[in-house]
Amino acid sequence: MTCTFRVLGCSGGISQDLRTTSFLINDNILIDAGTGVGDLTLDELRKIDYLFLTHSHLDHICSLPLMLDAVGVNRPKPLIVYGIAHTIQALRSHIFNDVIWPDFTKIPSLEKPCVAFETIKIGQTVSVDHVQITALPVNHSIPANGYWIDSGEGALVFSGDTGPSKEFWEAINSNINSKKIKNDRTQDYLQHLIIETSFTNTEQELAKLSGHYHPESLVMNVQKLNSLCSIWITHLKPDEAPKIMQEITSCLEQSQAEFQVQSIKSGQVLKF
Repeated sequence: MTCTFRVLGCSGGISQDLRTTSFLINDNILIDAGTGVGDLTLDELRKIDYLFLTHSHLDHICSLPLMLDAVGVNRPKPLIVYGIAHTIQALRSHIFNDVIWPDFTKIPSLEKPCVAFETIKIGQTVSVDHVQITALPVNHSIPANGYWIDSGEGALVFSGDTGPSKEFWEAINSNINSKKIKNDRTQDYLQHLIIETSFTNTEQELAKLSGHYHPESLVMNVQKLNSLCSIWITHLKPDEAPKIMQEITSCLEQSQAEFQVQSIKSGQVLKF
């Protein structure tokens, strides 16, 4: 089954017409819940049954509590939220704590809550509505993960927030190789890689400290990928996006890399 991947938000910050990280798979699976979720209609929000979070930073979770308040009590079943242990614990302790926001795991009742949390581990695969979603290791300032998303006909990888990570690229290449062997495909199974770059080269120390890529580190690392898939850049800081993309292009030319990258845009729809 071919999947659609709709970009609700992909910016590293907010400004007019810019939304933070959130993607919609088909019509019922969210990847992260940044401000882009707020552009969905109430009917679209009601259709979402699953949310996979990459980590607990505000730009990736901020719409979750508001979404539950908007449509949670009118849902026939709880929204299932997946994340690694650190992410789930952060939501319980710092968001749904009856101080910052009501505890929707108990509303309207313990028996029929608006939301239910499910802890996943790095390397674990969850199957929802025929889509296989696997948590990938990354290197961020807090515990976090990316995702390998498999439709059965192809795959898409979303890095979430990360800096250079040997384990991330090894996990992707391992999945690519296993799919080639299993399916005897002549083309690469991985069709799209969505990867972040948050800072310019002059800010490389800040990028390293905060667990993000800058253009030089991105180009150096992405050449480890054993695929000629489409590569999309996300999480660009709003006031530096053109410069970051210019620096990525320059680094690619200097390295004589065989692939091309482009920035992903809100409203864009990918298929895999």
